[in-house]
Amino acid sequence: MTDSNLPSIRLAGAITAQLGQLHRHLAQAPSHEAAQILATVLDYDTGLLGEVTHLVETGSRFARDHSERGVLPPEVWLALGRAANELNDVGADLNEHTGTIKQVAAPTPPSSRPATVPVASAMVLRRRR
Repeated sequence: MTDSNLPSIRLAGAITAQLGQLHRHLAQAPSHEAAQILATVLDYDTGLLGEVTHLVETGSRFARDHSERGVLPPEVWLALGRAANELNDVGADLNEHTGTIKQVAAPTPPSSRPATVPVASAMVLRRRR
C-alpha cells in the first residue's frame, strides 16, 4: 500500500496532475504555442522527455538491486531496463527534430514575397488515402 503522506508520493501525484494540465493545454493551444510546448518537452537535454527517461533509468537500477536480492522478479528489472533504453532511443530520434519544431514556434517576420501554400509530404499524403 502506498503512503500518500510521503513528500515524494505527493510530488509524483502533483507532477502527474500537471502533466494532465499540460496535455490539455497542448490540445487546445494555437500552433505557435503548441510548438513551443512540444519543443520544451522534447528537448532531450533540458526537457520533460529526458527527465522521464532518467527517472525510468533510476527505476531500472532500483529494480535491478531488488531483483538481485530476490524481492522483485527479474522480469520487472528487464522491463524497466528495456523501457529506459527505448525512451532513450525515442528521445534521441525526437531531439533531431526539436530545432524544426522551434522554428514553427518562432514568430515569422513579415515578408515582401507572396506566401507559399504548404505542401503535404509524401508520408502525410499516404496516410490520407
